[in-house]
Amino acid sequence: MVEMGNHVDSKTSKKAVLFIATMVSFLGPFMGSAFNIALPSIGKDLGIDAVLLTWTSTSFLVAAAVFLVPFGRLADIYGRRKIFTYGITIWTISSVLSAFSTSASMLIAFRILQGIGGAMTFGTAVAILISVYPFGERGKVLGINVAAVYFGLSMGPFLGGLLTQHFGWRSVFLINLPLGIIIMTLVFWKLKGEWAEAEGEKFDLSGSIIYGLSLVVLMVGLFLLPRAAAVWPIIVGVLGIIAFIRWEMRVESPVLHMDLFRNNPVFAFSNLAALINYAATFAVTFLMSLYLQYNKGFSPQAAGLLLVSMPAMQAIFSPLAGRLSDRIEPRILASLGMVLSTIGLSMLIFLEQDTTIGFILASLIILGLGFGLFSSPNTNAVMSSVEKRSYGVASATLGTMRQLGMILSMGIAMITFVVFIGRAEITPEYYPAFIQSLHIAFIVFTALCFGGIFASMARGKIR
Repeated sequence: MVEMGNHVDSKTSKKAVLFIATMVSFLGPFMGSAFNIALPSIGKDLGIDAVLLTWTSTSFLVAAAVFLVPFGRLADIYGRRKIFTYGITIWTISSVLSAFSTSASMLIAFRILQGIGGAMTFGTAVAILISVYPFGERGKVLGINVAAVYFGLSMGPFLGGLLTQHFGWRSVFLINLPLGIIIMTLVFWKLKGEWAEAEGEKFDLSGSIIYGLSLVVLMVGLFLLPRAAAVWPIIVGVLGIIAFIRWEMRVESPVLHMDLFRNNPVFAFSNLAALINYAATFAVTFLMSLYLQYNKGFSPQAAGLLLVSMPAMQAIFSPLAGRLSDRIEPRILASLGMVLSTIGLSMLIFLEQDTTIGFILASLIILGLGFGLFSSPNTNAVMSSVEKRSYGVASATLGTMRQLGMILSMGIAMITFVVFIGRAEITPEYYPAFIQSLHIAFIVFTALCFGGIFASMARGKIR
């Protein structure tokens, strides 16, 4: 096992790890939310229809979902610092390449590369953090880490709107260059030693390939809905996932230990709750960004400013929820968060062309509060339910659930676009149809989140 040596308990090392993990946790969500604000400008500049515009966002999520678990396992075997360093390098390079895209296909290709870099970086950062901090301090540092996620989500719409309005959508990608260089400098300067508790174990390449291909085929099927052509990819994808599970139960050194799900209800239900929560909430920023700019006539900067309200609440309450989850059962806090998220989503069902800004703001604030109470305790429950040697895989599994939830959320948004708008740019004549698609999407999201309350409660106690 590779250790961090004498530095593992030193305050300097722990603080350095927390700072690096916090910066990375800020960077990904910042990029995602800034990108959402830039989408109408990207659509106009590159002449992209509503469905293909969704793919520019979803391609990143699919790539991250496919590679998170395999890279989490590779990090456990070969070293989390090593995989993290490669990941942040790929992320930075792909961001610059995305900025110089001249077509939808180029942008989607570079977003896929960015997703691979993200898969190597984001799950590994949390695993390193958990490797360094003991059980009683995890809720606190995870709360800080999750607050950074929401700070990134808060600053994304505001800075993304500012950058898009004054410097064009390409500047949203170029901002990653200095941030990426700062993180890489800190890694080489401050992050000494290595963490690889599963060193010497085999990597399950066959399982990783089955998993990745099945996920891609399944996602293609979901995005072909409601057309008949969607049936076969969905069937093949589901059969592939079943084959992956059977393979993982037989192979000596699996990429994903099925025992984590079979014999660990806290791990299983906490991951299910994360999947449902992200499926119900992720597309809200995407849809509201389009609604505010198209239907309400907001500038990118003004839309971003209003959308800050939701992640700002998340950033304020996540550290508090994280600290409380060291003392109160995470399922209680997380389930309360899911209840508030359901209320916030149900309010958005009633959006119309003339809905007041006050009503929109109240909905987003309640939704943000709910998500802030859910996320830190849920992450604490997942990471505290596994042994040290599985931190990388546990973190990557939770990350995968988040990515799958995000993909499902965007898939639901895309299906409503296909049904009500079709393959057309969102112009004034399609605004009433766009409002209809919002209604259906938010009804589905509310129903999902309501079901998630029971998944969250079913996890049981971690103490």
